[in-house]
Amino acid sequence: MNEIAAPVTPLQVLTQVQIPVEGMTCAACQSRVQRALAKIPGVEQASVNLLAHRASVRFDPARVRAEDLVATIQRTGYEARLEAPIVDLVAEQEARDRADDAEYRDLRRKAIGSGVAGAVAMVASMPLMAPVAGAGGHGHGVQDITDPLMRWVMVTAHPALERVAPWLYAIDRQTLAWTLLLMTAVVMGWAGRHFYVRAWRTGRHGGADMNTLVAVGTGAAFLYSAVATAAPDIFLRRGLMPDVYFEAVILIIALILTGRAFESRAKRRTSGALRALAGLQPRTARVLREGVEHDVPVEDVLAGDLVRVRPGERLAVDGRVEEGTSSVDESMLTGESLPVYKQTGDLVIGGTVNGTGALAYRATTLGASSVLSQIVRLMRDAQATRAPIQDLADRISAVFVPVVMAIAIATLAGWWLFGGDGAIVRGFAAAVTVLIIACPCAMGLAVPTAVMVATGKGAELGVLIKGGDALQRTGELTTVVFDKTGTITAGRPVVTDTFWIDGEDAEDALARLTAVERASEHPLAAAVVAYAAARGIDGATVGPASHFQAHAGRGAQARVGDRAVLVGSARLLTEAGIASEALQPRADAWAEAGASVMFVAIDGRAIGLVGVADPIKPAAATVVARLRGLGVQVVLLSGDTPATARAIGVAAGIDDVVAGVLPEGKVAEIRRRQEGGAVVAMVGDGINDGPALAQADIGIAMGTGTDVAMAASDVTLMRGDLAGVPQVIELSRRTLHTMRQNLFWAFVYNVIGIPIAAGVLYPATGLLLSPIIASAAMALSSVSVVSNSLRLRQARIA
Repeated sequence: MNEIAAPVTPLQVLTQVQIPVEGMTCAACQSRVQRALAKIPGVEQASVNLLAHRASVRFDPARVRAEDLVATIQRTGYEARLEAPIVDLVAEQEARDRADDAEYRDLRRKAIGSGVAGAVAMVASMPLMAPVAGAGGHGHGVQDITDPLMRWVMVTAHPALERVAPWLYAIDRQTLAWTLLLMTAVVMGWAGRHFYVRAWRTGRHGGADMNTLVAVGTGAAFLYSAVATAAPDIFLRRGLMPDVYFEAVILIIALILTGRAFESRAKRRTSGALRALAGLQPRTARVLREGVEHDVPVEDVLAGDLVRVRPGERLAVDGRVEEGTSSVDESMLTGESLPVYKQTGDLVIGGTVNGTGALAYRATTLGASSVLSQIVRLMRDAQATRAPIQDLADRISAVFVPVVMAIAIATLAGWWLFGGDGAIVRGFAAAVTVLIIACPCAMGLAVPTAVMVATGKGAELGVLIKGGDALQRTGELTTVVFDKTGTITAGRPVVTDTFWIDGEDAEDALARLTAVERASEHPLAAAVVAYAAARGIDGATVGPASHFQAHAGRGAQARVGDRAVLVGSARLLTEAGIASEALQPRADAWAEAGASVMFVAIDGRAIGLVGVADPIKPAAATVVARLRGLGVQVVLLSGDTPATARAIGVAAGIDDVVAGVLPEGKVAEIRRRQEGGAVVAMVGDGINDGPALAQADIGIAMGTGTDVAMAASDVTLMRGDLAGVPQVIELSRRTLHTMRQNLFWAFVYNVIGIPIAAGVLYPATGLLLSPIIASAAMALSSVSVVSNSLRLRQARIA
């Protein structure tokens, strides 16, 4: 019988790419780019960050190329490019900083220039309203002015100006109007040019964003004023005053640019932690080649080069120590405040600071593969991701601009139909105000700014957070599950107790035991050898072990000198015919306390006990207490016996202990709790606990600062300190609170501001909002969101 093999489906390998996107200014821009990327066949996930100006895309390279992603973004009307791999962190970050500084300086220069022009235009436009003060011309009475700002100008500033500068009122009205028209056109073409260019570019591709609102609002006001200036009779024949809004156009541009400038400066502060990390890398390294020291650029260091570092200098690249000893300050990377002792064979990290000793080390990972580069990349990737809480803002942003434009048209139509005499002028002003006051920027910045600041704050604490999604889910945790070995405990067995029968030479017995254990590869044997060495005993004084024999799972035996030594379990002694009943009560007590007990027999007689245990970390009990204070349930999972696991649980203050579980049992236990409604974090070493870390809602890996592979989890504790667990939960909860605040105020601002701009208060109060006040409010809304997020930098996390 012939069998036909089923076709083999090739394994799908996804690629992640970060694409810089220029030209995005609001949530609508972000939403537009994100939707375009998500529609591409082969794109698994697309996330666009307005604040970072980056798109993070996970895609199948067999179906779509990275170049196709860039082309798609460009077709939506925005600039995009592929980045070259990071080689020199410092140079790369300096280039980013220069670009950010140039953007800020350009915005500030244009804001100041247009602000001065706006002030001049405001003064020059007052004589055009001269009839209020008794001068000739056309205009309205004070009682007709619905804008509180304009009413103040007419009642207070206008009479004062007429007294101070009467020559201004002698200038022909048409001359003033044409002068204002020219001034406005210059400001629009210089300071406001990017509003119109970007609005046109986006509109050509069938889109609309905040630039569209500003361009349409100011453009309509300018065209209206230009017609009123060039052909005032068109208005007069219809009983309308040919009012001009040139000063409003200029001031709107000035105020929006002022807000953008403040926003740009504030946004630069949100990435301060990233710049600090990138700035840790020195520009040069001292390399020993052919016996001669050379100072070379860090990008020219080769793997295998011998690098020398003097006391107090910063290490240039990663490597392994070959000569010398010193203490290295790794606090900038791991948050660990105490220097770490380094000797031959130890790994060192580029960017850390050498202490008082001199070191020579062999360069290992370089460039984009270095620890510092990977941490910077992880942070950038994290800051480019979205938090799920942003979904609502994205859905609203997708339709925000078209809805606002529809409201503006409805406002104009409503005033025209129901506003009475002269209502068309008020309706036009109200429609422009609606376009100007609407602010999708605040919604677009509400979540990304908080994510960026929080991930930077986490890095300062020695905690790497994978992104906005992980940040939000960490803040929602209800249960934290700890692995025992290496997480709650130190992961290194140590001798905790010894007992020798009266009359025995304890030092001689320990020496002979050490000689046997030196021949063993068992972890408990290493603990005994280390214990003896700490007491100046190495076993050499009694001779080497001979006739060594290991008994799997039970112990070992050998001859040391002229005596037979056996070490292991009570079962091994029983099999050898050696009575151990006298030692059993003490052995049982030690075992109940969580120790592994070894019986020691010499020449066929049980003479002592050695207790070995994996002690809990000093901070474990404090961390558990802090987690309970945060309202989080704490669970201990262990593959050990129930007695050992319970003993560790008691020492750490954990009541919920699940013992005797294999890796698949840990996964099942986490799944069971999730099915019960718990949001679960798993804290483990990231290797043995890989399946459980993957099953948990949040995987928290214990790192050492050199194991960047831990970044496969959602959160990495760079210094391997359990204190990072409550710290990251507290930071995440504060960040979630800030996100909700930002979104609330962004929504409330638009929900309240747009109706007021449309004139909803006019029937009751007789007041309308000025386009100038609307532009100031719009600028302030974005700045307030960024400033609120920046407060996280000052958050005190215990």
